[in-house]
Amino acid sequence: MGITAVVMAGGKGTRMKSGENGEKPLLKIGNKPLIKWVLGALKNAKKIEEIIVAVSKHTPRTAALLRQCCIKNLNTPGKGFVEDMQYIIRTLKLGTVLTISADLPFITGELIDEIINYYQHCGKLALTITVPLEIRKRLNLSYEYVFESANRSLVPAGINVINGKRIYETELEEEILVIDNEKIAVNINTFQDLRIARLLFPLKP
Repeated sequence: MGITAVVMAGGKGTRMKSGENGEKPLLKIGNKPLIKWVLGALKNAKKIEEIIVAVSKHTPRTAALLRQCCIKNLNTPGKGFVEDMQYIIRTLKLGTVLTISADLPFITGELIDEIINYYQHCGKLALTITVPLEIRKRLNLSYEYVFESANRSLVPAGINVINGKRIYETELEEEILVIDNEKIAVNINTFQDLRIARLLFPLKP
């Protein structure tokens, strides 16, 4: 059975204190909006069956672009990543879902397929993708939430896989997958992150 990908693009982008106007999913790297890089990777992923973008009152221009490109989107409350994710899964009664932030410009279809394949074999109801803190530090990227697991400092990458049919349960048995890869480590939370991603873009394979 195919997987539904939900792109989370309804946040306020409160940490993007830049001189650039616009919603974060529309900020450009290589003359292409961030969200289009993510959508392109999802379209190239063999295990993704359907793509839906979660937008909100905070991202009306993003929603307009999606409509123009005939990409399915759903307006969510815009209360936060977890709340909006739960809203869209419950509203659409989705099964297995891969949620991904709209600010991962270097993600690839191959990496997405690897993540889904791991989920399908790990036997857990939920999978959280993380990157080692040292990668974020090495690239001078920002980080806000850090947690310890197996004696390593980890940062969530903004990618999760979950069994949507169990979304009503208080806690789901979860697996933590650590991926030591800069393509997943680069997500855009601040203007400094955007600058770094733009500097790294010419090196993008």
